[in-house]
Amino acid sequence: MAKKPIKATFKIQAPGGKATPAPPLGPALGANGVNPGQFIKQFNDATAALNGKVVGCVITVYNDRTFEFEIKSPPASVLILERAKAEKGSGVPNKEKVGKLNQDDLRAIAQEKAKELTGHSEEANMRIIAGTARSMGVTVEG
Repeated sequence: MAKKPIKATFKIQAPGGKATPAPPLGPALGANGVNPGQFIKQFNDATAALNGKVVGCVITVYNDRTFEFEIKSPPASVLILERAKAEKGSGVPNKEKVGKLNQDDLRAIAQEKAKELTGHSEEANMRIIAGTARSMGVTVEG
């Protein structure tokens, strides 16, 4: 079977299992030729277990208006805030701290994001996550 010609590829972030076609998601989908209602139903079915946690998604749209999507893991910042039990990152991360993470937390986040991080080892991925945490005002212990 021949490959279908690709019309567009774009990325979105939406709450898993609870996405709606309301802005900003619906207009972004419609502008790229995707039926928002059809996409939302498939996306919510695929991400029902995530229960509202923000996840990334890469959508590929073909010329015949069909589409495929790939669900990515949640952004590192979302996972860090969840583990640190913080509502949001600090506006002044070098002065105001919003939470703490230990090495076990870093390891768990690095393992969840392993496919999408560029480190060559688990320790390198943990250092990437630790840097993101520090830039958000989260203290890294250990």
